Amino acid sequence: MLCCSPSPAMESAEVESDILRRVRTLLRELDGHHPACQSDRGMLRWTLHKKIDQNPSNSPILVRILVKELERAERGDYRHYIIPLLHTLMYALIKAPCISDELCSRVYDFCTKLLTLPRPFCTIGLDYAARLKMERMAPGMLYQRMVISEQSLKSDPYPYQEKIFIFADPELLSEAICKALLSDTEAARVSQSPQACMCCVITHTMQAALGEGCDLSALRMRLQGMPSSEVEHWFQEVVMAVECTGSKVAADRGQHMERLQSIYSAILSSSPPGDAPLEGLQGTPLPNPNISFHLWTEDDQLWKELVLFIRPLSQSCEPDHLSQDLDNFEIQDIISDCECCEKTRFSVLSTDSGIERDLPPTSEEPLAPCSADTEQSRLHRKGGIKKKPSPLESVAFLQTGCNGPGVKPAAKVQRRVGIPAEPMAPLLRLHTARIVLLGDDRVLGRLAQAYHSLRKRETRRVFLTPRLNLQFYYVPVTGQPGTLAAAPSSPSKHLVTDLFITDVIAYYVRMGAQPVCFQVYAVKVFFSSSAQEPAEDVFLTELCAQLQDSIPSREVNPNKKKTTLDGPGVDLTVTYRKVVVSDRAKEVSLSLRSTGLSMKAIPANAAEDLACLNVDITEVVRINNLSGRSFSTVANKLKTCNIKIRSTEQRPFTLCLDKDSRRTYRSVISLEVSPCLEPSYCLQKSRTMKFSPHEAEDVGLVKYMPKSLLLPINTFAGVIQ
Repeated sequence: MLCCSPSPAMESAEVESDILRRVRTLLRELDGHHPACQSDRGMLRWTLHKKIDQNPSNSPILVRILVKELERAERGDYRHYIIPLLHTLMYALIKAPCISDELCSRVYDFCTKLLTLPRPFCTIGLDYAARLKMERMAPGMLYQRMVISEQSLKSDPYPYQEKIFIFADPELLSEAICKALLSDTEAARVSQSPQACMCCVITHTMQAALGEGCDLSALRMRLQGMPSSEVEHWFQEVVMAVECTGSKVAADRGQHMERLQSIYSAILSSSPPGDAPLEGLQGTPLPNPNISFHLWTEDDQLWKELVLFIRPLSQSCEPDHLSQDLDNFEIQDIISDCECCEKTRFSVLSTDSGIERDLPPTSEEPLAPCSADTEQSRLHRKGGIKKKPSPLESVAFLQTGCNGPGVKPAAKVQRRVGIPAEPMAPLLRLHTARIVLLGDDRVLGRLAQAYHSLRKRETRRVFLTPRLNLQFYYVPVTGQPGTLAAAPSSPSKHLVTDLFITDVIAYYVRMGAQPVCFQVYAVKVFFSSSAQEPAEDVFLTELCAQLQDSIPSREVNPNKKKTTLDGPGVDLTVTYRKVVVSDRAKEVSLSLRSTGLSMKAIPANAAEDLACLNVDITEVVRINNLSGRSFSTVANKLKTCNIKIRSTEQRPFTLCLDKDSRRTYRSVISLEVSPCLEPSYCLQKSRTMKFSPHEAEDVGLVKYMPKSLLLPINTFAGVIQ
């Protein structure tokens, strides 16, 4: 019996049918009609991409199917399909070995259609349309830029660097999960070298531009036999060619192809010609990004890691910059009256040299004239403890933080009066730090604290802001012990060795570029003891207060025969600014008895679009009936941005921020909550008030500065209108 092998057309039809089935399964997941919609979300998309990675020649089929589904969703007004499918499409297009110009044109046309839709569709469409325009002009440009920045490869035409920092709450994640995350990130880092990543850029760019005319096997063999210096030379040539073409408004694509063809021929010129036929499109894997895993155990750990990312300790510090920074550092005089930063310590240049001769004269030891020799012999340092400062706190360390392209070295200080220092060249944000948080409300509250502290540091001494692009991401983790997203046991023999967690986080940070800005709220806490200073803190998600039940007081008084029963809870005075649609301020004051309250900054219902606090106060109501006196509770709901709560009978209560037991305040009698102000706004406001103390409203530069401190957390879609 004769067995006939299937024709290429039949195989292509089977592949297309399989991919279409997988895409339709993704759509059912988006509708919530798939079992995976409750658990293992993202698994279907991950397996789809891995299916294409096994056979990269099927990438055009996936792109074509996704374009058809996007066009159908746009015509049928299934808008909830558009953004997830578009992210999947762009990710496949970046990794694809070669996509025809006709197919890229269809994707580009669809992205431009999204410009007529509201946000975030129009913003995502505009972003992807701009990327596709560069990709059509210089094929392989998106892949090249992603690898260069994520691997921090040295490249003058594109000198950007990125790093992913995973910060996890040690009290939420189990030891097994932490070890798995640490091993995954370590394996992803050691599995690739800079030379291997340069080879990936060269091979992908050549195949994206030359298509099936590129002998990928011969090119890889030639690059593997080269010394690292020669590989870096050809890498720089390819990057220069692509960046020069992609940055031009009206570049000649034909000349670009000719230049890459000449580079391709030069690389293979020394290798013997082979007789093997071309194998078609093979594809180049996309290297895993640079990821580091951290357990968040210290309050200032985030700031330290960001400083080390910008300025590694291995780089030298020039002492000349120290004096320049101290000479220019007079900001503490301006910001000292700022309420937002009044508890912050500022660096002050001391006039006490520590030498006895420089001390002021006293009545016990009058200052007597002496000769120069005698005076020199009396110079010695006073006894004391010499503390070695941390390298990260060194002003010189921070001042010489970035010496990359676009940064001009700091000029030496001119000591003569009237000679200004040479102006500094503007810095470029060449570094991008992507902070991925694993946890729940507790780690978000910790991030709000760290972000507020970082903004205050930057107000006092600007270092990270002009150099660093800071991006935040959040992956919620349930409190179930020992669970986190994991790869399937054996979906395929080719998928067992894949790093699932690393792949999922990489996809999130690469494609989740739409920030949602959350208001950070400031809380001022007053305590029952007058000797205890008020505390100031911030929270992001929730504030909860537990009010202690009153104990029945039995008064020994002959005039009163009955026992006085106050009932549960504490008497409170609540003063708040009512939120109304017209945005007109309305002060409301009320008195009530309560057993507890909560303030939620993030509404549970997506339909609530008011940026305000949702305050729930459990009010105690006294009921008099024939059987006696009883009490019931009712829920009092308020919407406000500014609120003050005070215990009228001085009975203390307990306060907890962002569900974090480590941030619990006890013996509280009063609290004030308001939107946290941006520290830079406070600084500029204090400057303005110093020269115009009678101005009631914001004037000058303050009028155009952001007033509230907003924490941007990146998502795939942003806020859907």
